[in-house]
Amino acid sequence: MNLVAARALIAGKIAERVSIESTNGVITAIKSDSDLPVTVAGTLIPGFVDIHTHGAGGFYFSATDPGEITTVISTHVAHGTTSMLASLVSEPIESLKHQIKTLVPFINTTAIKGIHLEGPYLAHAHCGAHDPALLKPPTIEELQMLIGLSGDTIRMVTIAPELDGGLDVIKFLVSKGVSVALGHTGADSHITQQAIAAGASIITHFNNGMPKINSGENISSVALANSAIALELILDGVHINDADVASILSAAPNRIIAITDAMSAAGSTDGDYAIGKLTVRVEKGVARLTSNNSLAGSTLTMDRAFLNLINNFGFSIAQASDATSSLPALRIGLNDVGSIEVGKRADFVELTSDGLIKTL
Repeated sequence: MNLVAARALIAGKIAERVSIESTNGVITAIKSDSDLPVTVAGTLIPGFVDIHTHGAGGFYFSATDPGEITTVISTHVAHGTTSMLASLVSEPIESLKHQIKTLVPFINTTAIKGIHLEGPYLAHAHCGAHDPALLKPPTIEELQMLIGLSGDTIRMVTIAPELDGGLDVIKFLVSKGVSVALGHTGADSHITQQAIAAGASIITHFNNGMPKINSGENISSVALANSAIALELILDGVHINDADVASILSAAPNRIIAITDAMSAAGSTDGDYAIGKLTVRVEKGVARLTSNNSLAGSTLTMDRAFLNLINNFGFSIAQASDATSSLPALRIGLNDVGSIEVGKRADFVELTSDGLIKTL
């Protein structure tokens, strides 16, 4: 594939009239000042990388029907996500094993680049939309079994580090090349510092499922101050109010990973849904458990997250692309996506002149 963009984000800067050549989906050449006719009138940016998404189009990655998984993928791809982790919520281990085996054939043959386990190794006090009856401490033996079953395609695991065995499991996962995110946790500052020293590198949906910012010395204050940790944010205007988002972006502008945490209603309609065995109602695009009105994931898509960073919080195109493509790819070890460079995947989206995202 050869294309000529009026503008393109190259090496963190906007370049004019850029010709990009690719073979078998891999970029082979990038040339400036092309005199060839422009084929992309807007600004070419890397395809989005969503490391935390559960579903879309009415279905979940936990589906047993391959066709439903395909619908989830195609829905996110239509909104500019060219690489994603398939996130699984807390389930009985036997159910997780079946879900993992169902997903494996999709990994690297589609936009799914790996699996993210968000549970069941979470704190009861911060369970959010996870069934508290399913939560449990992590063990090395169990995770070793799940990683083996996945063919080493589990790329990220969310853990509450204060659970029994949590720190040892973090060290084990990091030794296996698995990224560890701290989440659904009430960890104090000491445990958080130990978890980061053990190799944890991400906070799962920062400011949700955990103590809020400005709530004292705890995981939130440590993570906000520690330059080694990246912060996932759900930028849907619901999970975090704009004032808190602005405060977080000001304190950690280069450590933001935009995620969707999308449940099945993303790219679909309002109505009644479920997360595992828990009933969810979606009204005006906001998903909440019917049992206690807790937020139950989002209906966000990555194109909206990208545009929200620019339009609502003053990010440049380069900064927004770092949060939606480059940094998430880096933190989960996806070395062939996340930026427009020779040798990387030719995964692009277009930011049009009228400020919309167009898939290519």
